[in-house]
Formats: sequence, structure tokens, C-alpha cells
Amino acid sequence: MGFRFEVLKTDPSGARLGRLETPHGVIETPVFMPVGTAATVKGVPQQTLEDLGVRILLANTYHLYLRPGHERVKRLGGLHQFMAWPGAILTDSGGFQVFSMAGLREVSDEGVRFRSHLDGAEHFFTPERAVEVQAALGSDIAMVLDECIEFPASHERARQAMRRTHEWAARSRRAFAERGDRERQLQFAIVQGGVHADLRRESAESLVDMNFPGYAIGGLAVGEPHTLTLEMVAEATVHLPAEKPRYLMGVGKPEDLIDYVMGGIDMMDCVMPTRNARNGCLFTGQGRLLIKNAKYAEDERPIDNECGCPVCARYTRAYLRHLYMANEILAAVLNTIHNVYFYLDRMKKIREAIYSGNLAVLRSDLQARLEAGLL
Repeated sequence: MGFRFEVLKTDPSGARLGRLETPHGVIETPVFMPVGTAATVKGVPQQTLEDLGVRILLANTYHLYLRPGHERVKRLGGLHQFMAWPGAILTDSGGFQVFSMAGLREVSDEGVRFRSHLDGAEHFFTPERAVEVQAALGSDIAMVLDECIEFPASHERARQAMRRTHEWAARSRRAFAERGDRERQLQFAIVQGGVHADLRRESAESLVDMNFPGYAIGGLAVGEPHTLTLEMVAEATVHLPAEKPRYLMGVGKPEDLIDYVMGGIDMMDCVMPTRNARNGCLFTGQGRLLIKNAKYAEDERPIDNECGCPVCARYTRAYLRHLYMANEILAAVLNTIHNVYFYLDRMKKIREAIYSGNLAVLRSDLQARLEAGLL
């Protein structure tokens, strides 16, 4: 199986029900991708991810390049074989990780020089190098190297970073044409421009001219208000091809997912369900539940009475609180399984609502539950 994306149905809001075929299986969109930064979704075995219904996950080029090394992964059969994962994989280029290391990197038009957070060794990443590393990893979807910027950023700062991102995208496209394998890997561009509407429009239009098979929207959910995030998404998506997948990077809160979908987004990822799980924050239809709270010490209810995950089917809040307070490894495992299931189930309900034409009703219901929730 090669690659194919089709939009099966469009909601009046702009939401899209789609289907993305990859060499490692079919993905129903809109989809949330769990983050497996270093070739693992922390605490959850691959078989469990499969059982939960995960069909695509995200791994990170920067981390895998540093450890165990992309060449070693290639010698061991590529990332799918190395981590024993039969589903699809998207690899981030590492741009966000590199650019978040203030004081440890130096950016130029040629690329970015940075020091490893592991041992301080110096490395130099160019757009071409990012293509090479991701080709060795063998992911299904590879991201171009882009320049991420802070929030807030001036119009001029955002413009300079956007233009550099476009130059890098063009170089990435040429490198992929020379060294890539279009039968086994898709290359996505990344729309930048900060929170400036004119730059978001310009970025989308410029990248579409380069004819990538998919487009991501980056540099959002980095501290700006949710309403502003949605505005920037709208500015970008209206200029992106309807027949190609759209990926909003690094989002989001469970209550916000439906808003992104209604903005025309097909793919999302975020560390929130897994990171919050390890910190004892569990998601429910009524909001967040902090399992360490003393009121759950003798609570015999599941995390969420309406949840169909294996954790809620078996364990009580009292037991999960005990595990967390005792610093047991199992606490992180069970909490993560629940949170990942919750996100996947939320996306499943959204897809079903698009299919049935009830997306607006679902959004109202979810908001009412959140506002009325008592944990």
C-alpha cells in the first residue's frame, strides 16, 4: 500500500472526515497522534497502543538522532522494526526542540548549530540533514526543518523566521527529490508566521506553490490565547489545498480538539495526555481529575463512569491514588493508558458526529458537560 488521502465528508463548520492510506495502515481522520518522542509512548507497550486503537504516533528526529542514532536505527531495519510498531509514524524534524534550547544553539541561513542536551557535543543540522536523518529512520511522514519562534514576537521577527522557513522548505523539497522515497515517505511543509495574519496567509501560499503532499501549521499553542490560535489556523487553512492533509502541531487540551477540527484540521499531536498522566492529572468528560487529592483516598468509583478504557473497567480512584502517592511505576502506566484512550475516544466521537451531521450538537454537549462537571 502506498499513500492516498481523501476527504469523505465536509461539515458546514469546515470540519473534514477523511482517510489517509499509508504503507503501514489506514488512518481515519481527524486523528490525534500520541507522542512517542524517543520511539516510545512513555509507559505504554506497543501492543497496548494497538489495543487502544492507535494507528499513527509521533517520534522525534532530534532525540533519535542523538540516541540511539539514525544510522543505527537504519541498520536495525528502520524505526518501525526497531520499535516493533506496525502502524504509521510521523517524525518531527526536531526544529522545535532545537529552537527551544536558548543559549545552546546558533541559527543561520545555512542551518542550526546546537549542543546536545545529553553530553554537550556540538552538532549542525541543515534542512538537507533533516531529510537525510528522517529517510534513515524510515517514518511514513517526515517534516521539513523550520524556524520556530517565541511568543510574543514582533512582526519583523516573525517575518524573518517565516522567510527562512520557506527557504529551508525549498531546500528540503530539493533534497527529498534527490534522496527521498516517495513510495515510502511523505514530506510535509510547515506554515509559520507567528500570530500575524498576513504572514500566515503569505506562508501558506508560498508553501503551496512548492507542491508538498501535506501541510502542517506550526508555531502555535506556545502561550497565545486559544482564540488567537484559532484565528491563525483559519488564516492558514483557507489557503491550503482541500485535497491534502492538514496537521496542527503540538495541540492540545481535550476541550479544544473539536475547535481545531471545526477549523479544518485533520491531524494533531500533543504531549499533554501522557505528560499530565505521569503528573497525576487525569482527563474526564467533566474536566481534569487530580488523583493525588485526599478526597479520592477511599473513592471506589472509576476515574470516569462513562469511560470504556481498561483502567476504568478495573481500578478505583482510591487504588490509583495509592499508586501515585506511593510513587509506583504502575501509576504512570495506568494513568497514561486512560488519558490516551480518552483522547482517542474524543476523536472517535468527533468523527462519528461529522459523519452523522451532528458536530455542532456534540460541541454544545461537551461544553455543557465541562461547565457542569463535579469531580
